[in-house]
Amino acid sequence: MVQALGKITISSVRDLGRAGWFLFYSIYMIVRRPGHPAQVLKQMRFIGTKSLFVIVLTAAFTGMVLGLQGYYTLTKFGSEGMLGTAVALSLIRELGPVLAALMVTGRAGSAITAEIGIMRITEQIDALETMALDPFKYLVTPKFIAAIISLPLLCAIFDVVGIYGGWLVGVKLLGVNPGAYFYEMEKAVVWRDVYSGFAKSFSFGLIIAWIGCYKGYYAGHGAEGVSKATTESVVLTSVLILVWDYFLTSVLL
Repeated sequence: MVQALGKITISSVRDLGRAGWFLFYSIYMIVRRPGHPAQVLKQMRFIGTKSLFVIVLTAAFTGMVLGLQGYYTLTKFGSEGMLGTAVALSLIRELGPVLAALMVTGRAGSAITAEIGIMRITEQIDALETMALDPFKYLVTPKFIAAIISLPLLCAIFDVVGIYGGWLVGVKLLGVNPGAYFYEMEKAVVWRDVYSGFAKSFSFGLIIAWIGCYKGYYAGHGAEGVSKATTESVVLTSVLILVWDYFLTSVLL
């Protein structure tokens, strides 16, 4: 039992060290050799543009639910006019960055892992190394840059659509004063709230690219190895996003 425990511990420490090195080297390559701009734009289209539909759909219904639940909570205190503030702050500070990152993880993060994992098991990455071409420059750094740029933009779209989703339910359906909805929001939301949301989405983009590329780069052999790496990538990324969100919130409050 002690031997098995020691083996698991050593394996976990080795994996943590390898993941840390992967992140450090990826950031180093972004600074030194970021890759061709066309590759970055291609990945931005894949991670950002193709995620717009799911982001807009999720944001609309999230804002509508917030408007509905917030209204019935605020009516108990006679504060229906604060509905816009409640919806905006909830989305901008927390729900916008987190839900946008989780949606991108499910749609793009899993695909990144599968793509690189298939290249690993079909020895395409080995072929690049044999030709003295750095796989990080062609496969990893464009995805890192694209995710870091795309996530804040998707978060901004999520926030705007969600706020108007809350407006649709609160103002049009439940009869909240439209002037109060936006006026109270304008008074309550400050730059610090917007900054904290963008800081979170920036770091979430880094996490999505890091775990997605890392799991794919070190995927096991065969179809089973790729499917296992993809599952682990989505689960680990989602958990890390939620854990990191707590620590960032405690720092940025």
